[in-house]
Amino acid sequence: MRIFELMTKNVETIEADESLRVAALRMRTCNIGALPVTESGQLVGMLTDRDITVRSTALGQHPEHTRVREAMTTAVITCQPDATLGVAEQLMEDKMVRRLLIVDESRNLLGILSLDDLATVPAEVLRAGSVLEHLRHA
Repeated sequence: MRIFELMTKNVETIEADESLRVAALRMRTCNIGALPVTESGQLVGMLTDRDITVRSTALGQHPEHTRVREAMTTAVITCQPDATLGVAEQLMEDKMVRRLLIVDESRNLLGILSLDDLATVPAEVLRAGSVLEHLRHA
């Protein structure tokens, strides 16, 4: 099975110049904990609820005045849509991430694949569980 068969294709994103307040509201409205960050359509980072809390709020930064780019993670782990789920699992384990951003050759965001997505595939359930267990102890 290939990543494009399982990835979430309609991914909510946020622009790098938006405020953290806008990002937090979008996370709340969509009931998600992470937003890929774009700039002029190109993927430039990932913002998680933890990034907002640890990189901004804990330092006393005001969410209305702090831009997404100031709190986002710039080193995102990406993968091509035609890679196998086995490649995705190995990448998640090696890089200790729960989500992979799926991009084309031009770094345009095509989708997102989470560890939860992998757990829905019967043949992959045990492997996804071991990846999750590895992430918990890292």
